[in-house]
Amino acid sequence: MFETRALIPRSAFSLRDAPRAGDMWRSFQEIAVDASTESGWPPKRYRDENAAFIVRSMTVRHAQEPYYGESLTGTTWVSRMRRELFSTREVRIVSHERGAIASARQEWVHVSAAMVPTRAPKTLIDAFLPESPEGQSLEAVLPAITEPFVAGFPGGKAETSATLTFDFDAWWTWMDPLDHANHPAYVDWCDEALSRAIAAKGLDPVRLQPAAEEVTFRFGVRGGQRVSVRSHALGFDANGNLGVAHRIYALLPEGEVLAANATTFRRLCGETERTRLASLFGI
Repeated sequence: MFETRALIPRSAFSLRDAPRAGDMWRSFQEIAVDASTESGWPPKRYRDENAAFIVRSMTVRHAQEPYYGESLTGTTWVSRMRRELFSTREVRIVSHERGAIASARQEWVHVSAAMVPTRAPKTLIDAFLPESPEGQSLEAVLPAITEPFVAGFPGGKAETSATLTFDFDAWWTWMDPLDHANHPAYVDWCDEALSRAIAAKGLDPVRLQPAAEEVTFRFGVRGGQRVSVRSHALGFDANGNLGVAHRIYALLPEGEVLAANATTFRRLCGETERTRLASLFGI
């Protein structure tokens, strides 16, 4: 198990002095990379070996929002390794004063330089032997939908709520060392889709507050590609957070390609009437 100081940069914080969900994902990524480096596998070694680990899916659960400069500890360990291809990594961020901040479960796949799944060498497998540490709280799982929307209304008949669509061009300057959009960017896109709809309703998008999210990746978006985020409401969880399903497409000359499926749970900070957020979807 690897432990380090968790640093969330000032640029991650919004006007209400809370970090955005995508930037929490970036903090989780840094902790995982630091742990790999400590185990003898820094990014340069992967590049020298013509291989990499890429994120297959990631689930995050937020307990509370950290404030800038708060003393935070990041803890991570590999909980499972399968067929020398797939690795499950758990990551936790904890405040020294206030307890659990957020947790993540990352599913990684080992790939060649050509981005083809390939078995990891024994030296790498030996460096990441699975662990099961005791006393780790806040498991990274999505909450359940306790009040589902059918027909856009509880108890209705149609299949889905209204769909929000947000289209944009991927910036070249967003590309990561593997030359595709880094996985936290997909969370940014989902939250930007909601934020624009919130602003169009005359509400303040800075109040959008994360509770949980999960993204499963299928295709790496590259610079210059047209991207479409299509979102519809699923329902409320037991804490009144709105669950939203997002499909993210790359709009290529040969047709649409599904890049990722995502589910986010969000609320409006300070909002007592939860249906204000649901109204984005005609509910």
